[in-house]
Amino acid sequence: MKADIDNDRGMSELGVRPSGTAHEVELIARIGAGDRKAFEELYNLYHRRMARFLTRLTRRYDLAEEVINDTFWVVWRKARSFRGDSQPSTWILGIAYRKARNAFRASARLAEKNLDSELLPLTSEGPQSAEELRDWLTQALAQLPVEQRMAVELCYELGHSCEEIAAIMGCPVNTVKTRLFHARAKLQKLLPQLANPRAMCGGARAQER
Repeated sequence: MKADIDNDRGMSELGVRPSGTAHEVELIARIGAGDRKAFEELYNLYHRRMARFLTRLTRRYDLAEEVINDTFWVVWRKARSFRGDSQPSTWILGIAYRKARNAFRASARLAEKNLDSELLPLTSEGPQSAEELRDWLTQALAQLPVEQRMAVELCYELGHSCEEIAAIMGCPVNTVKTRLFHARAKLQKLLPQLANPRAMCGGARAQER
């Protein structure tokens, strides 16, 4: 029963009703037969939520769109091999995860070079608005390893259970729990530092001496 509730929650967060799962399976079967209208319908079902998920992981909207397009290109080519062993959302997000992981790793070096210039100037004692707090969280997430970052987003943004995340990421459940544990620990340290950049500079100076 709990697993069913978790599945329903994850599906609803993706903007897909649980009762529509059978319809999605039908769409994938039609895509496997070369039905472009079915492909367009499935794309429209998932695009908005996937874009929101990916743009929280990277500020490069072009990269997020590239990952979405690459994901659905695989869906188009592999639809015939889908046997319904998992939920359509788990299958699609699993593809998106692998594409995003590779894309983010490929651009990691450039991101590191531009990190300082991308960080917003934070000079106040605390967040002035929910938007500023989201900016801080985005900056902190950007400093996590790719696997930890994506586990956090799959869990807290899309509402997937650890079991579902394990299926999406292709790893044991305990690995997911470990990634979430270390991610939370790092975020707890990073967010206060982002809120007080002068302390960060002071700490850096102290280390240099």
